[in-house]
Amino acid sequence: MAKSYKMKTENISTLGELKKAGYQSKSIKDELRDNLIENIKNKVNTFEGIHGYENTVIPELERSILSRHNINLLGLRGQAKTRLARMMVNLLDEYIPVVAGSEINDDPLAPISRFAVELIAKKRDDTPITWLHRNDRFAEKLATPDVTVADIIGDVDPIKAANLKLSYADDRVIHYGMIPRANRCIFVINELPDLQARIQVALFNILQEGDIQIRGFKLRLPLDMQFVFTANPEDYTNRGSIVTPLKDRIGSQILTHYPESVETARTITAQEAKLDSRQSESVYVPELAKDLLEQISFEARDSEYVDVKSGVSARMSITAFENLLSTAERRALISGDDTTAVRLSDFTGVIPAITGKVELVYEGEQEGADFVANALMESAVKTLFPKYFPKVEKLEKQGDETPYDDLISWFFNGDGFELLNEYDDKAYKAKLDEVTPLDALIADYQPEIDPKDVYFEKEFILWGLTQFKKLSKYSYSEGMQFKDPYGSYISGL
Repeated sequence: MAKSYKMKTENISTLGELKKAGYQSKSIKDELRDNLIENIKNKVNTFEGIHGYENTVIPELERSILSRHNINLLGLRGQAKTRLARMMVNLLDEYIPVVAGSEINDDPLAPISRFAVELIAKKRDDTPITWLHRNDRFAEKLATPDVTVADIIGDVDPIKAANLKLSYADDRVIHYGMIPRANRCIFVINELPDLQARIQVALFNILQEGDIQIRGFKLRLPLDMQFVFTANPEDYTNRGSIVTPLKDRIGSQILTHYPESVETARTITAQEAKLDSRQSESVYVPELAKDLLEQISFEARDSEYVDVKSGVSARMSITAFENLLSTAERRALISGDDTTAVRLSDFTGVIPAITGKVELVYEGEQEGADFVANALMESAVKTLFPKYFPKVEKLEKQGDETPYDDLISWFFNGDGFELLNEYDDKAYKAKLDEVTPLDALIADYQPEIDPKDVYFEKEFILWGLTQFKKLSKYSYSEGMQFKDPYGSYISGL
């Protein structure tokens, strides 16, 4: 990094001192570019905590920064678009000098506002300066239909005109909007298509020519900005669109995406979930439970009941994980257990996190949100089951032996098996231990399993066999019952 950015800012408070220290002005795009180059050379991860984009989005974003482009991040909800934009602040110099009192963060060596130009002309090297930290160089605006040109560009201020006794023809009566006030900053406009077309048009000159027009004033303000826009592709047809000339002025458009593997999704959820320390200490989460939770989101993105174009946010898995631990914690508090482990039956507690975060198509609306949520959980079990235990064939020859024969016979000869929600940990384990064939399946196909995960996998086997029609499952408010699907029918003949 250049010498001028390592100066001890507390010792510099005037323009003369700044010049003496050898400070050199640099545009924000050059700041981002130069600091990114240093990070790449030194193997520093600029976007620490962003997972799954290492070979896709981040290289494209880095290329855009190196090209000094304004950027549009295009992707469905919950794909870390705004977070990426906010993390670009890490590429800015720690402090930059600003003319004291400037509304638009004037560079003391390259002032652009009338206020700063006149102040420097009057005080010269005695012009006071202040220092702006990089964390204060980020501005964000959510595009909504009620946003006006006055909000983002500026307007004539009649009160200022009256106080200063100036004519409306004097440019000193202008009140600057958000964009001029974010000069030398990263400015993010979220959900760009929601911005009315006439407001988008107001951005043309700022992006390309560097001048702004306010109520007939044409001000040549070469604003030094890094623009980052975010947009959802669904918005192009649903609520609005980005006007073509504006798209033409945005240097790079980068497509974001959801995690491509359960492992990546798990990493994101573990990082983002906001858990009480007491929850983390008292509730154990089996590895399979973590995979199953993430698989629900993958199932939702492919479900015939869910509007895929609307997307299934990564926030669904995060809030579902929080709900899952809270469900187990509440159960333990009621039963008096100091510690507990997540059970598969606890997954019913994540339904509110699912129903509030998926947009249903017509068929899904007809079935109902709760039905869809349960269907997604069961699909996740069915998808993961063959990865842990032998695949259940759809068609089996009569007389062929399968790994599940003993277990199915156990249910065929019994009256059913109930797992109640009210069971404490001791009763829950004792109940599952009654199904003795489960022990053999675990020993044969998951011999290296963590002992703390055994009972979750026992329940997982039961759920899995219901998805392949080898057992039947009935859910009710007190718990659930597993039965042989044909035994009761045959015994009733």
